[in-house]
This record gives sequence, C-alpha cells and structure tokens, in this order.
Amino acid sequence: MTDARFFKKKGPFTLAELADIGQCIEIRGNPLISIEDIASLESAESTELSLFSHPRYSATLGTTKAAACIISPELKEKAPTHLPLLMTKYPSRSYALIANAFYPPEAPVDDIAPTAIIHPTAKLGKGVSVGPYTVIKENVEIGDYVHIEAFVTIDKGVVIGESCIIETHVSLSYALLGKHVHIKPGARIGQNGFGFFMDEGDMGGHVPVPQLGRVIVHDHVEIGANTTVDRGAASDTVIGEGTRIDNLVQIAHNVHLGKGCVIVAQVGISGSTKFGDYVAAGGQAGFAGHLKIGNYARIAAQSGIMRNVDPGEILCGSPAMQIKTYYRQVAVLKKLEETHRKKRN
Repeated sequence: MTDARFFKKKGPFTLAELADIGQCIEIRGNPLISIEDIASLESAESTELSLFSHPRYSATLGTTKAAACIISPELKEKAPTHLPLLMTKYPSRSYALIANAFYPPEAPVDDIAPTAIIHPTAKLGKGVSVGPYTVIKENVEIGDYVHIEAFVTIDKGVVIGESCIIETHVSLSYALLGKHVHIKPGARIGQNGFGFFMDEGDMGGHVPVPQLGRVIVHDHVEIGANTTVDRGAASDTVIGEGTRIDNLVQIAHNVHLGKGCVIVAQVGISGSTKFGDYVAAGGQAGFAGHLKIGNYARIAAQSGIMRNVDPGEILCGSPAMQIKTYYRQVAVLKKLEETHRKKRN
C-alpha cells in the first residue's frame, strides 16, 4: 500500500482498462473486476494488481492475495487457476505503464517563488515554475513548462528546453539541454573537467588547461542524483537522446554517450571516451580515456575497461575480458584453490 502522504493515486480501473493501458495481449478471468491499486505479490490485497516476472517467485505467486497478476504467457501455468491474469510479452513494461496510470506525474504549478533570484535578461517560457532560493543568471533561456525546484543555480547562458524537470540543489553551467530532460537532486552539470598539465614544480606547478567546451544534453535524458558531468575541454561533452544515467556517476570532459545508453551507479568514464548507442554499463565500472565503446556493448559491474570495445561485446572483470573467458578463469582458479587445499590437508 502506497503512502497517500507522498503519492496521489488515480483509479479504480477495470481489468480490461488496465489491459489496454499495459498493452497486454490476453486476459484470463473477469475483465470487469475493479482494481484499486498496485502492490507486490507478498503485500497485495484482494483489490490490487501485482506482477510476476521471474520463476524464483513461484511460491509467492501461489499464495498471493492479489486480485490479478501481470504475467508472461510462458509462465501462466505457474499461476493458481483462480487468479485472473493479464498476459503480456514484457510484464515489467506493462507493469510500468499501469503504474503510471495509477500514479501519473503531478503537473508542476506555474509559480515563481518570491525568494528566487532571476536576472532581468533571463527568458522564461510559459508555465515555468521556480522554487525558493533558486538563482537564474543572465541570458539564461528556459522553455515552456519547465519545473525548477529549490536551491538550484543556473549559470549565465544556459539553455533549457521545454518540459524539463530540474530538482533541488542542481547546478547548471555551460550547458544546453533538450526537451523533457530530468535532472535529479544534487547533480552538477558543466563544471571544469580534470584538465591540467602535470609539472613537478620546476616551472611553477601544475598548469590548468582552460575547459572551453559545453555539455550538450539531448531530449528525454535522465541524470541521477549527485552525478557530475564535466563540460568539454576543446570540444563538447555530449549525452545522447534517451540515455539514462544513475546516481553518483562521473562523466569527464569530452565524453560522448550515444542514444539510449544506460549507465548504472558509480560508473566513472574518463575523458574523450565515446560510447555508441544503447551501451549498458553496470555499477562501479570504470573506463579509461580516449576509448571507443561500440553499439549495444554490455559491461558488467566493477569491470575495468582499458581497451576499445567492439559492438555487442559483453565484458567482465578488471582488466575486462570476454565474459566467457572471465568465467573460465574463475573456474580454473577455483579448481587450483581446491587442489591446493587438498594438498595441505
């Protein structure tokens, strides 16, 4: 049961209506039963819809009190015969669509907080909301229906496309944002990259290199909390359309991410590395600089990438290697350890 203090719920919906919303292919059971909410298999009550997405939860599926369940046709035989089903090729996708119907994003209020500081040269579109103590500097351009929360700093010249959401304590500088970009709390976009000439001191110490590029964020990008995206040094840092970046990610200067990339928490990408489209990088993976990562590559969590990656490659380990090679090495090491232990005994 969701907490009404935080989430406003729509509904109820009939099972047939939810089948349409979730783009399901078949209904088992009464299509007119009323569904009031969504919940997990364990906690669902007799008026709530749940999701069954993996056979490991078969025991829970057998005892759930849910009114109905979203499931793939291949797994429907695991469901109790009395349980109504919404069958779909992609259960998690259908669940997401239905969850958005029950809990749609709240429309931002068109309001400028009296404590916000907005430079007279800044241009704000219609329906823009600005939270308390936010600072918007000179020559900023903000599109229609942008929602900016409290304590945000938007530096001079930044451009924000329509229907973006900028959450609390974000700083934006040297950046051009497309439409429907969502930046979560504490993210830092457009600051200096880690660029300097290393000097031992004979000539006065390390010499900073001016960072003269920008950050270009394309449409429908999501950037997680406390993530940092450095602006380019000579060229730009680019985040491709539809990319999803998790919390606590570091993206260095001149990095290019293609369309639809998924970058999980605590990934670090060194300067001038370029990702193709739909690359996925697991948590805490690290990338050396000046690399090329091919389309649809998959990088396992905590991998260390020190070479170019071909399109579609799946890598694991540090230094990273083909995933099959990695598991063979793990198996060999396990056998060596077992042999050594037997000799000691």
